Amino acid sequence: MGAMSSDPCDGCGEDVHVGGGIGDFWTFESETTGGMTLELEDGSEHFLCFDCIERLPDDREVTAEDVAALSE
Repeated sequence: MGAMSSDPCDGCGEDVHVGGGIGDFWTFESETTGGMTLELEDGSEHFLCFDCIERLPDDREVTAEDVAALSE
């Protein structure tokens, strides 16, 4: 069993699989990434799982405060 690369979600704090890591290279696993890094209009960057991304507001520009509110 290969070591999977993961990063914590900035919203919920859960470890999220990150595809393409060195562990995937050597084990040839093809599991997809469970999140992505978003660059917000306020200049901040946040790695979020897809569940947290879906919880962000979609009627306005997302801010760092919106990301912080995900953990509440």
